[in-house]
Amino acid sequence: MSATTIIDTAPLGALIRYTDGSPKPPARFTKKLAAWERSNGVGRLVKKEPSRAYPTWTAPASFTLHEGNFSSDGVILVTIMRSHSADSRLIFEVAEEPKAGQVRVLVDFGGNTELLHLAESITAAELWIAREGYRNARLEIVGAEDGDRAGGTDLAA
Repeated sequence: MSATTIIDTAPLGALIRYTDGSPKPPARFTKKLAAWERSNGVGRLVKKEPSRAYPTWTAPASFTLHEGNFSSDGVILVTIMRSHSADSRLIFEVAEEPKAGQVRVLVDFGGNTELLHLAESITAAELWIAREGYRNARLEIVGAEDGDRAGGTDLAA
C-alpha cells in the first residue's frame, strides 16, 4: 500500500513495514546492506502530520515511525525515528495493529497527536507516565475509539 493509505487508515501504535522491493544483499557487502536497511525496515507509527502550506512551498502529509532505541545500562542514548512523506515511493504494509485493551499514551504537540508509549494496561501506562515524567500526557484505550481515528475514551494522566 502507499504512504497515503498509511496516513489515512493506519492507527497510531501500528507496526508498519516498508520496503523498496529490492532483495537483501549478502552480509559481506556491508555498504550495500546498510543502504538496503535504510529503505527496508519496520517501525511503530507514532505521528501523522497533514500537509502544510508555506509561503514558498507546500510540505506533503507525512508520518513518523519509531524504529528503535540504543541504550546503555538502562538509559536510552539514541532514539531512531524515521519520517516518510505521502509521496514516498516505498511500499508500506501494516504488519500489526494495536490489540484491543492496550493503552496509548499520547501527547498533543504542535496541533498533532503523538504516541509516546503503547502499554498493555492502564496500570502499566500510568506507571510509565510516572517514571518518565510526562505531565500533559493522556491515555486512550485501544478499541474504545469511535471509528478509525484515535479519539474515543480519553483518560487524563
